[in-house]
Amino acid sequence: MTAPAAHTTAPSPWRDPVILLALPAVIYLLVVYAYPLLWLLMKSFIGPAGPTLQPYISFMSDPFNWRVVGNTLRVAAWVTLFCFLIGYPAAFALARAGALVQIVMLVSIILPLSIGAVVKAFAWQIVLRRDGVVSQLLVGLGIWDDPQRLLFTETGLVLGAANIFLPFMILPIYSVVKLIDPRLSEAGATLGATPFYSFAHVTLPLTLPGIVSGVAFVFSMSVSMFVIPSLLIGDRFQTLATLTGRSFLLMRNEQLGSTTAVILLTLAVAIVVGSTWLARRLGGST
Repeated sequence: MTAPAAHTTAPSPWRDPVILLALPAVIYLLVVYAYPLLWLLMKSFIGPAGPTLQPYISFMSDPFNWRVVGNTLRVAAWVTLFCFLIGYPAAFALARAGALVQIVMLVSIILPLSIGAVVKAFAWQIVLRRDGVVSQLLVGLGIWDDPQRLLFTETGLVLGAANIFLPFMILPIYSVVKLIDPRLSEAGATLGATPFYSFAHVTLPLTLPGIVSGVAFVFSMSVSMFVIPSLLIGDRFQTLATLTGRSFLLMRNEQLGSTTAVILLTLAVAIVVGSTWLARRLGGST
C-alpha cells in the first residue's frame, strides 16, 4: 500500500525577495509618473460633453501648432547634430587618452551634470550677449565685423542646449569605443586598407550602437526641454514643451496643455522605442 502523495502548494509570489525589493520602486513610479500621465491622457480626450477627439482635431487644424511642432523638431535635430559632430571625436579622444588625461576629461564631462539646467541656462545668457564670449570670439576670428547678440535667437538656443546635452552624446559613444580593439585598424593597414576605408568599414559600424544611444538621449531631451528655451529665447519661439507649460501656467487651458503633453510624450516614447530597437539590431549584427 502506497502512502498518499503530499499536497504541495505553490509559494506565494509576495514572498519572493526580488518582488519585495522592487515593490517600493514600482509604487513610486505608479504614483509619481503613471498617475500624472494617465490624468493627462484622460484630460486630453474628455470635453464638456464627454469623450472626444476634438482637442486633437483642433490642434492639427491650427497652422500655428504645426509651426510649433516644426520648431521643436528642427531645434532638436540641430542640437543633436551639433552634439554628434563634437561628441564623436571627443569620445575617441577620451577612449584613447592616457590614464591621467582620461580622468581629467571624464571629470570635466561629468562634473557639469551636477549643475542644474537653470544655472547653466543663466550662464549662457551672459555668454550669448552682444558683449559675450561667443560674439567677441567671432569678431576676433573675422567672421563678424561687429559684435552681435545671439541671446533670444534660435542659433543661441542651439548653442546653449548643445553645450548642456553634450555629455549625453559623448558618454554612450565612449562606452562603445573603449571596447574596440585598436589593433583592428592596425590590422587593416597591414592589409592595405586606407585609414578612411578602415574607419568606414570597421570603426564606424562598431560604434553605431553608441551613436544611436547618444542620438536618442540628446534628441529626446532636446524635444522635451522647457527651461532652456524659456531662458535663452523666450516666448517668441514656441516649442511643444513651452507651449504645454504656457497652456497650463498662463492660459489656464488644461485641455490644450494635456493635448500637447500627450503629443510630446508620444514623440518621446517613439524616439526611445525606435532607438532601442535599432541599437539592439545593430548590436546583434556587429
